[in-house]
Amino acid sequence: MKSVLVIGLGRFGRHLCAKFAQLGNEVMIVDKDEAAVTALADAVTSAQIADCTDEQALRALGVRHFDLCFVCIGSDFAASLLITALLKELGARRIIAKASAGTHMRLLLLGGAHEVVYPERDSAERIAVRTSASHVFDYIELTDGYAIYEIPPLPAWIGRSILELDIRNRYGINILAVKAGDALRPLPGAHYAFTGQEHILALAAREDAKKLLRKVESVSPFA
Repeated sequence: MKSVLVIGLGRFGRHLCAKFAQLGNEVMIVDKDEAAVTALADAVTSAQIADCTDEQALRALGVRHFDLCFVCIGSDFAASLLITALLKELGARRIIAKASAGTHMRLLLLGGAHEVVYPERDSAERIAVRTSASHVFDYIELTDGYAIYEIPPLPAWIGRSILELDIRNRYGINILAVKAGDALRPLPGAHYAFTGQEHILALAAREDAKKLLRKVESVSPFA
């Protein structure tokens, strides 16, 4: 369980605090909009109506005691940058700021953010990768070169084991889990045999993933 401070209750901030609370974390929400705070107050650990561009108001929150501080103000970049800088100055352990434009990311990092998220861009890229290949059911980018892909096994794999197929050496991927319906089996052993009813969650370099996806599509009746 972590203690999380969420400043700004726009769409991203609301979804973020709801998910953190659902996962059992201690969540404090802050916004200067009373209606926004009131709407979420019952779902979180604590709620505060405050203007966090005011250093004294921010100091009163005890930001150094939170594991994570999120700055989720997308409509007022000047306020976002100021709050990020103040959090850094007040000793916040980890600051994650939301950017609403690509040009904001570098400035937020320079201003003190440990990490910057750009939901609109990240969501767009994920959707583009997932939908441009017929057989990618989900996609999580880790770095520019590596990602996790949810894909079906090749028909030639069915009935054969990971060890027998020598998947890591032949295809350059690491199978992190297999997924059948809602059931997830993390790190299947070398003797796991594919049934054809599952998807695999594979960690792969982009080029290795492209090669494997070409094989999947070439044998699919729907390709």
